Amino acid sequence: MAAGHYDIIIIGTGAGGGTLVNKLAPSGKKILVLERGNFLPQEKANWDTKQVWQKEHYRNSETWYDKNGKPIQPVTHYYVGGNTKFYGGALFRLREQDFEGVIHKGGISPEWSLKYQDFAPYYDQAEKLYEVHGKRGLDPTEPKTTQDYPFPPVSHEIYTEEINEALKDKGFHPFYLPLGIKLNEANRLKSDCIRCDTCDGFPCFLNAKADADINGVRPALAYPNITLITKAKVLRLHTSASGREVTKVEVDIAGKSQIFSGDIVVVACGAINSAVLLLQSANDQHPNGLANSSDLVGRNYMAHKYAAIITLSAKSNPTVFQKTLAINDFYWGEKDFPFPMGSIQLLGNISKDKVSAHAPFFLPSIISETVANHSIPWLLITEDLPDPDNRVRLKGGKVFLEYTNNNEEAYNRLIERWNDVLKSIKTSFGNCSLNITTKMSLREVAHQCGTCRFGEDPKTSVLDINCRTHDVDNLYVVDSSFFPSSAAVNPSLTIMANALRVGEHLLKRLG
Repeated sequence: MAAGHYDIIIIGTGAGGGTLVNKLAPSGKKILVLERGNFLPQEKANWDTKQVWQKEHYRNSETWYDKNGKPIQPVTHYYVGGNTKFYGGALFRLREQDFEGVIHKGGISPEWSLKYQDFAPYYDQAEKLYEVHGKRGLDPTEPKTTQDYPFPPVSHEIYTEEINEALKDKGFHPFYLPLGIKLNEANRLKSDCIRCDTCDGFPCFLNAKADADINGVRPALAYPNITLITKAKVLRLHTSASGREVTKVEVDIAGKSQIFSGDIVVVACGAINSAVLLLQSANDQHPNGLANSSDLVGRNYMAHKYAAIITLSAKSNPTVFQKTLAINDFYWGEKDFPFPMGSIQLLGNISKDKVSAHAPFFLPSIISETVANHSIPWLLITEDLPDPDNRVRLKGGKVFLEYTNNNEEAYNRLIERWNDVLKSIKTSFGNCSLNITTKMSLREVAHQCGTCRFGEDPKTSVLDINCRTHDVDNLYVVDSSFFPSSAAVNPSLTIMANALRVGEHLLKRLG
C-alpha cells in the first residue's frame, strides 16, 4: 500500500479528476489518485445490449432517494474514467452568452464570475487532449475561437445526411456533433474506432472512445510520481483543529480503513458524490459539512431537462454509427418565444433491448425489434435552472436528491417545436411524422452539476474562482460541482477545460 504523505491527493478519475492528473503528471509532484471503482474490464459484455441496458451490468448498486423518500437507482458508474466510460463523447463548449446572466421563461440563469474568454484557451487544450472531431462555422451559436477542431468531423451516413439536407432546405443550421473519439476515416487501418453501433451509452471494447480513463489517467500512469489506488472509497476528510486545512483522508480499501495525507486535496467525485463527501465530513469546526459556511454545499443541484424523441421511419434505418448531427437553432429561442429553449442532437443507435428497458410497459420482443430497426433517436436538452431547494442531502446515512422541476414551458415548447420540424421533413426512408417522446427521470444523473458553485463571495458560493473552497485552504473541488448554471449542452468539455485551468493554478501554487 502506497501510504504516506503526498503533494496532491485527487479523489475521483472522471472528466475532472482524470483530466487533472493528466495535467499534473509531468510536474514531478508526488500525486496519489483514489478511485472507488476499478478499471472497467474489456469483455464481450461491453457490446452486449442486454447486459448494458436490461440487466444494467455496469451500474453501481447504490440506492438514493427522492424528496418523498422513494428509492432511486441512479444511472451512474464507478470505474476509472467515471461516467465518461459510457458517454457518447459529445464535447461542446458552452456558448459565450451562457457565462452571462440569462433571463429564461422559468427564471434566471446566473452570471459566472469568469467568462468565456477565461475558459477559451483551456477549451483549446481540452479539445486536443480528448481528440475532438468537428467542423467550425456551421453552428450559428458556437463561441469564437481561432482554433480549428483537432480532427475533421465524423461523417454522416446516408439516412443522417438526408435529414441534414432536409433540415437545411427548411432554413435550419444542422452541424456535425463535436465528438471525442479515436477515429481515422481517411485510413481505417490506423483507426482505433470502427464506427460500431454500440458507442453512446456503452463502454468501448476497443478503448476507442476518448474518455478520462484512456486519454487522461492511463497516460499519466506512465510517470513514476503518480500512484493510483482503485477500489478505494473515501469515507471522510479530517481537518486540523482550526478547520482551515484537510490533514487526513480516510479511505476504505478492501474493508480496511487507511489514512493518507496531502498538501493539497482535490475532490472530483461528481457533483452528487462530492457534495456527499463534504457533508459527511462535518466536524466541530464545520458542523453543517466541510466547507459549508455558506450552507450551499449540495444546493442548486442541476442535471438538465432532457427528453428523447424517437422518430419511426417506414423503411428500416440502416445507420450504424448514428450520433453525428446536432442543431442549435432553438438554443436562444425563436421570434415569438424570446427565451432560451435548448439544444438537439442525435443519440446512438436504439437496440431492441434498449427499447424493452425503457418501455413503460411490456413489449413483445418482435415489437421491440421492429421499433429499434425503424427508429432514429434524438436527445433534447433544456437548461435546468439553479434552485437552492433542489439539493443533495444526507439523512440517516442515506443520499437524497430533493428536486422540483423548473423551466417547464421552454422544455415543453422545444419538444413540441422539434416534433413539428420532424413532421415537416421527408427522406427516401419515409417522412418523420411518427414520433415517440420520453421525458428523462430523476435517476438520469449523467449531466449532474452545481452543488458547490464557484464565485467571489464566500456567502454566495462554496468555491473561489480557482475552485478552492473558501473555508478550507488546501481543499479543491474539480468536477461539475462548480457550475453556477447548467447551460443546455453536454457539460463534459467544460469540466475538462476547468480541470486544466485549475491544474495550471495548482502548479503555480506548489511552485
